[in-house]
Amino acid sequence: MAPFLAAVLVAATLAGCDSGSEDSESGPIRIGLTVPLTGNYQALGTGDQQGAQIAVEQINADGGIDGRRIELVVKDDKTQPDQSVLAFNAHKNEGAVAVIGSSFSNSALAAIPLAERNSMPYISLAAADQQVDPVRKFAFQIPARSSTYAEQTLKYLQASKITKIALAHDTKSSYAVAGYEAVKEKAKDYGVTVVVDRAFDTGTQDFSAVFSPVRSSDAQAVFLWATGPPAVIATKQFAASGLTIPLVLTGAQATPLFTKPAGAAAEKVILSSAIGVIGPDLPDSDLKKAVDELATDYQKKYGTPPPQFAVDGYCGVIVLAEAIRKAGSTDGKKVQAALEELSLLTPNGRYRYTADDHSGLSTDNVAIATVTGGKFAPTPWMTQQLSTNLPK
Repeated sequence: MAPFLAAVLVAATLAGCDSGSEDSESGPIRIGLTVPLTGNYQALGTGDQQGAQIAVEQINADGGIDGRRIELVVKDDKTQPDQSVLAFNAHKNEGAVAVIGSSFSNSALAAIPLAERNSMPYISLAAADQQVDPVRKFAFQIPARSSTYAEQTLKYLQASKITKIALAHDTKSSYAVAGYEAVKEKAKDYGVTVVVDRAFDTGTQDFSAVFSPVRSSDAQAVFLWATGPPAVIATKQFAASGLTIPLVLTGAQATPLFTKPAGAAAEKVILSSAIGVIGPDLPDSDLKKAVDELATDYQKKYGTPPPQFAVDGYCGVIVLAEAIRKAGSTDGKKVQAALEELSLLTPNGRYRYTADDHSGLSTDNVAIATVTGGKFAPTPWMTQQLSTNLPK
């Protein structure tokens, strides 16, 4: 394991583990990972699995957790909530001590009640606010909440003197609905007015009903909440529409699995993302070291910098691993208590979970990036923010 992550895990061991731990088993620690490897959100799940596997390899190479290797068991929820439920039950029956899953918010929301019923930590890779608001005892979130992405984007729009926007969202995605509702609620706080408001669903192929009203409006940007193929389709149709105002997307598009199929249409798109996505442009810092822990191995294995979802999958494993070390046990209730006291710098920024906050990430941990040459670079505004608000 690289030095930064090794230091984090050693510190956790010294702080939280003792020889009197009730968890005396010596076999591997089985962790369940449920992600969409097929279906509309395959792009998300693929990145999740890649990042999670790298974290497991790094931890195991450094001796595991108190000498116990992590065994990662992966199941496909097929972008279907009912399959997420089946996967959770299978993980539980197969001896998993916790479940990391799913990047599809609808699937995560279906599994969380089972985690509560079984006192089993569920580390979600999805962003919908409903998972942690209100707080559920055993559910913790890895990506920033939809509302956190929304608020950081509104800060960017305010700084860019964009006061009127067209807003569109996928009504079938809990993530998109939560983000949409947050924009509607918070826009006025940042001097932004929604002048066009349109809805679509995940199966939409023609976005003319979304973009046509924008032409006759005074909107200065289009802010669109979508995940998977609809975002690619919408981006291509926006580029062909003749509209010259900015298209603003979300962290769900912070992956080459968006930029590659969208091609030239993605150039100059603005989007929010995990801060690790702009890792190459971060100033020298402990945060950059944390990002490089993942990025070096990911680049070597897959030939590209880690996308949003690989960052999330990686962070899901290292957050859970530190909580297990800190608890000195794999007992679900003890790990849950350790999570509620966790403060950890990761490629996603600084997590600060508490009993009242199972999200743990503030707007300072969200980047505003632009697509340049098919890659993600910080906007000038974001570069300025990093000089004063870099997570530590």
